[in-house]
Amino acid sequence: MSNNHIPEPMTHDDEIDLKELFTTIWAGKKLIIAVTSVFAVLAVIYALMQPNIYRSEALLAPVQAGDSASSLASRFGGLASLAGVNLGGGGMDKTSLAIEYIKSRAFLESFINSRPEVLPALMAVEKWQAGDNTLVFDEEIYDGATGQWVREVDAPKQPKPSVQEAHLVFKQILNISQDKETFFVTLAIEHQSPYVAAQWVTWLVEDLNSVLKLKDIAQAERSIAYLQSEINNTSLSEMRSSLFELIQSQTQTIMLANASPEYIFKTVDPAVVPELKAKPKRALIAVLGTMLGGMLGVLIVLVRHFSRKDDASN
Repeated sequence: MSNNHIPEPMTHDDEIDLKELFTTIWAGKKLIIAVTSVFAVLAVIYALMQPNIYRSEALLAPVQAGDSASSLASRFGGLASLAGVNLGGGGMDKTSLAIEYIKSRAFLESFINSRPEVLPALMAVEKWQAGDNTLVFDEEIYDGATGQWVREVDAPKQPKPSVQEAHLVFKQILNISQDKETFFVTLAIEHQSPYVAAQWVTWLVEDLNSVLKLKDIAQAERSIAYLQSEINNTSLSEMRSSLFELIQSQTQTIMLANASPEYIFKTVDPAVVPELKAKPKRALIAVLGTMLGGMLGVLIVLVRHFSRKDDASN
């Protein structure tokens, strides 16, 4: 004969506790409604005070290295590495380098220095006026009429934001990612002005291609100078032949770089001026604020009730 466990029925005390809980909440409904209403109003006010943020993005395709570079890399890879020669053959490596380089302080510094209007738009914008497509600057930070930085800061900071400060803000509005399956890269900028967002994405792609192209050209020219000196210092015909091929490869790199405006990335889908805001999600903010107020109201009512109950029992 099996012994089946028969669950015990709910005790009277359990029923009383559950009833007491709901009775307490119902009795404090006015307080709960009041707290919920306050939080709902504050959430709506906060949501309405937040400026619209627009997101513009471009879809980019990495430029792959050619077959001739890959062939040379397999034949003279060891010799080339000793000479500091870049034979390519690693298109995805260049892509990874570009993705990290665009996040660097060095790139941002060159981006800001080449375009003076970038820093105020990054660090001092209060809002964007859609009517005349103008930026309104925070008067306590930047005087748009004179172009002077007027913010008050403690040393060692200066009224004009440093590259370090700008870099921290820039990383918050920049998003760059690569699809692991297609290898396509998405570059996006978020800003209060949709026109600024689209323009900056275009500039970033142009600057990234240009800067890395110039770096590779400079590296190739240094490699050619080194290889030519090595040719003059060796009499081995086989070694001289290998060095000549490496020089030819570096010369080809320079020629192709000068002929390729889209050196690292080709633009598949260019940035456009977004018509819809990306954030804030005002409805979501209002709902979450209301829910938080409701939970806080219930908590206050329960804490007050059980505190009074404990005091009475003591």
